[in-house]
Amino acid sequence: QVQLVESGGGLVQAGGSLRLSCAASGRTISTYAMAWFRQAPGKEREFVAAVTWSGRTTYYADSVKGRFTISRDNAKNTVYLQMNSLKPEDTAVYYCAARHNGAAIVTADTGYDYWGQGTQVTVSS
Repeated sequence: QVQLVESGGGLVQAGGSLRLSCAASGRTISTYAMAWFRQAPGKEREFVAAVTWSGRTTYYADSVKGRFTISRDNAKNTVYLQMNSLKPEDTAVYYCAARHNGAAIVTADTGYDYWGQGTQVTVSS
């Protein structure tokens, strides 16, 4: 079993930055693909970004491309999401997810095996 705990959310003005962290415990995530999803009030959960086990391959939703960066530190068993140039439409609960098949990038939430509890990000205009 893998436990995931997100942190780093908060309230920020439009144009600002936040860095989310996802700390894993229970077992190493060095062989897992990792991703971030988000869910805004009244909306379905949506894919944000993903990274393969090695960190060499990343993939982003069009809505965040060029503004967000996903990265990982396998030695620390942690994944990050650097969010720059934040917009009010980025407001959501952000979730970290882990997938056993570490070589594949998957954008569907059904493709992930473990989930964190989420961290709230609120961007004011």
